[in-house]
Amino acid sequence: MNNPQVKRYTITAALPYANGPKHIGHLAGAYIPADVYARYLRLNSKDVIFVCGSDEHGTAIPNQAIKENTTPQAIIDKYHAQMRDCFAQIGISFDIYHRTSERIHHQTSQELFLTLFNKGLLDEEVSDQYYDDEAKTFLADRFIIGTCPKCANPKAYGDQCENCGTSLSPKELINPRSTLSGNAPILKSTNHWYLPLQNYEPWLREWILESHKNDWKTNVYGQCKSWIDAGLQSRAMTRDLDWGIKVPLPGAEGKVLYVWFDAPIGYISATRALFDELSQGQLKFATPQRSFKEVKADDWKKYWQDEETKLVHFIGKDNIVFHCIIFPIMLHASQQYIVPQNVPANEFMNLEGDKMSTSRGWSIEMHEYIEDFPGKSDVLRYALLTNLPETKDSEFTWKDFQAKNNNELVAIFGNFINRALVLTQKYFHNKIPKRNLLPEDESVLISIDTCKQSISESIENYRFREATASLINLARIGNKYLAETEPWKLAKTDLERVGTILNVALQIGANLAILSEPFLPHTAKKLREMLSIQRYTWADAGASELVFEGQSLAEPTLLFEKIEDVVIDAQLLKLINKKKAIELANTPIEPAKPSIAFEDFSKMDIRIGTIVEAETVAKSKKLLKLKVNIGIDTRTVMSGIAEHFSPTDIINKQVTILVNLAPRKIMGVESQGMILMASDREGKLRLLRPNEVVNEGSIIS
Repeated sequence: MNNPQVKRYTITAALPYANGPKHIGHLAGAYIPADVYARYLRLNSKDVIFVCGSDEHGTAIPNQAIKENTTPQAIIDKYHAQMRDCFAQIGISFDIYHRTSERIHHQTSQELFLTLFNKGLLDEEVSDQYYDDEAKTFLADRFIIGTCPKCANPKAYGDQCENCGTSLSPKELINPRSTLSGNAPILKSTNHWYLPLQNYEPWLREWILESHKNDWKTNVYGQCKSWIDAGLQSRAMTRDLDWGIKVPLPGAEGKVLYVWFDAPIGYISATRALFDELSQGQLKFATPQRSFKEVKADDWKKYWQDEETKLVHFIGKDNIVFHCIIFPIMLHASQQYIVPQNVPANEFMNLEGDKMSTSRGWSIEMHEYIEDFPGKSDVLRYALLTNLPETKDSEFTWKDFQAKNNNELVAIFGNFINRALVLTQKYFHNKIPKRNLLPEDESVLISIDTCKQSISESIENYRFREATASLINLARIGNKYLAETEPWKLAKTDLERVGTILNVALQIGANLAILSEPFLPHTAKKLREMLSIQRYTWADAGASELVFEGQSLAEPTLLFEKIEDVVIDAQLLKLINKKKAIELANTPIEPAKPSIAFEDFSKMDIRIGTIVEAETVAKSKKLLKLKVNIGIDTRTVMSGIAEHFSPTDIINKQVTILVNLAPRKIMGVESQGMILMASDREGKLRLLRPNEVVNEGSIIS
């Protein structure tokens, strides 16, 4: 960050697909780390913009529209608003949250495409693409599923396996099939424009493998090296699809830009939109986090075209190839834009021992958390920050979430602040007391600088877990200081010493109010209000005085509240039930059996009977021995329902029974009929019964 050549920063967070809710794994992957970094830069008075927006093209959108029986436009409108509002409530401080469906994005994407085309950098090729002969359409990557050649996942998409994260092409899938018809697609000729990635291998080797060997994260560098060493190939930058940005060339009807061509350009178009809105004074998408003076619409160019700008992409590991290879090649080839200086991608965050997945119901969606834990967005931020998948996959559990809240935020951070404020209120009428520092007090104040430097170094090197640990360590130091000095005991004999102790404690609290802002913005604001801190920067934090003798404090309130076991147990049950409900909804219904003649059906004699006796059968877990009154007689029926009903459950219950089934011996007992049942999607048996009592022997017809 101290590089004198860096004049400004452009921070981006991956554009989320507007095809459904986003879960907390997405927050851990890109958005919270990016927000911590952006907030930290702002506190250091750096010129920084933080941009993002909804990715509203690609086949994921029309796919979801089909599922919800609506239009693609309705889908993107719905989920754009949901994601925008969730990010805001969780404290993600975008300067703008834009949309790729906006005109300025279409314009920016088409301009870059034409720049590459006019430079002769795109190859037009005729190739065989998968085509659904029943749906009469070429299939974009996400409309094709099959078995992943890497991990054997049977539901891998044509562009990526979401199980192992491998980037794929449709022809790599084993046994591909169309999601539209379920049929195996055929190959059909079509023309597209390709970006010859292989032409840029020498540049990539110099830019990534040599220049960034020591400063990029090992997981990012390793994946890039693997791709480059394997040999790059041309990749189509257009698709046969109705939904998307039209290819701006004659004879390209029915073709749109590949979503992974236009999506990262969304960072540029969002920046253009930000400065358009600022220059006009009409903010539609922008929520600037700092003041801009004398803004011109063209000022966006400084953040994308000036070599003294540091561009940093925050993404998840499944986006590494696009942000480190394809998009940088596009930017470099255009000769108009800078390329990223770092791409600190995170790995995946799992959930309760399994991969997080919205489609499988095994996830905690942002909007669900906000609804279930109102006012506790900082608790989620902290729990995720302490467990970020920075170099390898990590795991979120509800029990760990509870422990991080109760044992760290409440017991350490909150407890320290509350004790310092309550004691000041009690002994000094809620005003900062005078201090006369002893060596042990000065040593504690010096430790503030140590923590600050540690936090700064960690953030600047994208080690956010480490930075968060240093933050909570400062609160630990404050707690330890109060525990060792025991001002509540000294108050009876040495109130002057108590004043010094509480002054020092409140200095630590004031520093926490500044240093916690990137991590826990809502908590930091609340703490600043209680300490009456008006203006602050990162440079203000340290051993110097931040609050002064005689300064009035606001009424102390609790920063955090304990989360009880019953709340966590309810979340675990909700998670299990959600997954179960989706599994049931996706369970295929058994197809109909072959047709029979009416004469065959009419041979069956189905009647109403009443179970008059029922008992278990020795040495059998499944059988019950029943006596059933069918009006004309009482029969013995051996029924395999013991795992679903106890004998007492069904005595005197009326049932439907096939009475002319040929008798056969089961476990040595002759069974003289069959009780008819229905099996639901969970495999649970239900008795087929009349909805009111009827005479035994009544015939079903």
